[in-house]
Amino acid sequence: MALQPVFVVGGADVDSLEAAGFDSEDEFQQLLARHPRILDFGSLADGRPLRLSLVAREMGVATGEDTGPTLSLDHLFVDADAVPTLVEVKRATDTRIRREVVGQMLDYAANGARYWPAALLQKSFEDTCAVDGVPLEEAYEALLGERTTQEFWAEVEERLAAGRMRLLFVADRIPVELRAVVEFLNRQLRQTDVYAVELAQYRGSGALRVLVPRIYGETAAVPGKSASPGTRRAAWAPSEIERAVGEYPGEHEAVARRLLEHAAGHGRWEGGRGQYPSALAEYTAGGRGFRLWALTLTPRSDKARLEFSLGTVRQRLGATAAADLTEDLRKLAPLAGRLADAAARDYNLWPGLTMDDLTRPGTLDTVLAALDRLLASARQDREAADHAGPA
Repeated sequence: MALQPVFVVGGADVDSLEAAGFDSEDEFQQLLARHPRILDFGSLADGRPLRLSLVAREMGVATGEDTGPTLSLDHLFVDADAVPTLVEVKRATDTRIRREVVGQMLDYAANGARYWPAALLQKSFEDTCAVDGVPLEEAYEALLGERTTQEFWAEVEERLAAGRMRLLFVADRIPVELRAVVEFLNRQLRQTDVYAVELAQYRGSGALRVLVPRIYGETAAVPGKSASPGTRRAAWAPSEIERAVGEYPGEHEAVARRLLEHAAGHGRWEGGRGQYPSALAEYTAGGRGFRLWALTLTPRSDKARLEFSLGTVRQRLGATAAADLTEDLRKLAPLAGRLADAAARDYNLWPGLTMDDLTRPGTLDTVLAALDRLLASARQDREAADHAGPA
């Protein structure tokens, strides 16, 4: 049945908006990327309205450990509960909207859960923000709460691994065949929510248009299905972190212990809340405490990762301090390219080194020397300000 016009009444005038299709799938995709609120149905675990943030459009999906991305998901979003939302867009004129799109989506979900590590997700999100001109501080404000960026992306990775995600099929018309599959999947899947979103478009005179979403596959009535994405895990205890470090082979254990000792000598470290044991280092310099790095202790020691919070350095110690630390870290080959545009990005990034990087001759010494120079400079700046007195 053809969609009837929508009438907009303003005073004595009545404007008619006629049902209209999307000119292309690309137009459809761009609309969702620019205006994710169109897909903001439901709520977060604490009852706040759902707000999706775009991680990437055309998100690459690998299908094996030794291959690059061979698939491409239309959109990947994430919310403040760290729940990823996978979106595949089709127009009703595309015959794949009936059944083939379901196989595509399950491919993306299964392989994304295996081959989207936290670091890749974080980089994709921050690259998207850079392209869209969105300041990272503003983008993260809606997501982090009291978490660090590393803790947040570790939670997203954990959700993926557990299958805790949303799968959204979006089209200008949802066929009965797809609706039936969505309802079946929702009855069978306990961790994954599956929806079909029909987005009808109406156009009026000029640029005026109205979008009317209709949701299929609501999970509230599905027995045994939790509407909550789960609660955050407790912070890792120091004893758990020490145990994880002690299980590493000699060189890797020595590197981890030197980092923890350095943090304890200039401030303190505490456990993070990610999937794997992690230590978050808070340094004190010039009377100011600030989070400087995070060390994630993955089961495979060569994959353990040290990441630096340049954004926190800029916020707490200023752009000059962030620039100086960046220049020191750029001496390390693995970070040279990653930090090339750090100033242009206002230092809103977490450059990182793997444990294998840190065990290369001279690398850890270079890192610790850079941190010592940063702390010494911060102390000197504070002393100079104290001597200058009030303006």
